[in-house]
Amino acid sequence: MFDPVSGLNLDDFATLVERPDAGVRRDARDRWQRLVRPASALGGLAELADWLSAAQGVATVRPIEHPKAVLFAADHGVAALKVSARTEGTAVELVRRVLDGASPVNVLARQYGAGVRVVDVGVDAPAEDLPADVTAHRVRRGSGRIDVEDALTAEEAEAAFRAGMAVADEEADSGTDLVLLGDLSVGGTTVAGVLVAALCGTDASVVTGRGSGIDDITWMRKCAAIRDALRRARPVLGDQLELLAAVGGADVAAITGFLLQASVRKLPVVLDGVVSAACALVAQRIAFRAPDWWLAGQASGEPGQVKALDRLSIEPLLDQKVTAGEGTGALLALPLLRAAAALSAELPERF
Repeated sequence: MFDPVSGLNLDDFATLVERPDAGVRRDARDRWQRLVRPASALGGLAELADWLSAAQGVATVRPIEHPKAVLFAADHGVAALKVSARTEGTAVELVRRVLDGASPVNVLARQYGAGVRVVDVGVDAPAEDLPADVTAHRVRRGSGRIDVEDALTAEEAEAAFRAGMAVADEEADSGTDLVLLGDLSVGGTTVAGVLVAALCGTDASVVTGRGSGIDDITWMRKCAAIRDALRRARPVLGDQLELLAAVGGADVAAITGFLLQASVRKLPVVLDGVVSAACALVAQRIAFRAPDWWLAGQASGEPGQVKALDRLSIEPLLDQKVTAGEGTGALLALPLLRAAAALSAELPERF
């Protein structure tokens, strides 16, 4: 654990994050020889079961009993440039829809038996407008416009990062055994595009997608915003917290902290779309073993997600082009993971 009184030393994660148990994974692979012939007959399902085995530390996978969609919510100042189909400062509407059970993530969570948790770290609305448990980790309202100013102060970036770490600890301590990670943001895909382009060394046009369903004019504004923010991101690539402060946001910093601390706690995570993929890229720079604890639920079709997952060497489990965000793409993978776990646990040994 990190001392909350002392400064945050990101280098500690490189030591604290261990890989999933490779010995158990080999045992799980060998076990398929006694379950099915040929052992490769179940294809990707067996590979998923092996991943779960290593994450759980047991050759016979335990059922996924307490999955939870964890959604970090925030507004981004860059939305003032009209880079989104949504109006700036309206992340609170996305939060309320989830809290009311009326979002796609709620439908899938009910269907698949998953919990849903919303964590407001930077929604631009009065805290009293939302339940206290949702705003308990709020760092600030909104963020700076990253094309011309920092998204967060250094202190806010660290506070948001620590908030994500705290949420990971809360989920691990409460018995959550699989996290389906997503975001509720306005302007978030623009921020994600900046991070992916900066960390992959590519141009704005390569990572700029349609996000919330934007038209050509809005796409050009978004591309210009990413290009301008890239000029501010490149000088601080050597310091990940400084990068998150300069061109990130409270939700992005929190998701990055969450991913790293979840890896420390050996809590497997399924990534949703381009925002969580961009955060995973930042986290990988801090702890190179951390990506072994993550899967990608589905290919959203966002070019930034494609670039980020390629750099992470993570292949999406599904290709459905779902761009709804909110953890929806991550939830789509839950039945596959449950099927893999059931096959590992219930097939009798015959050979």
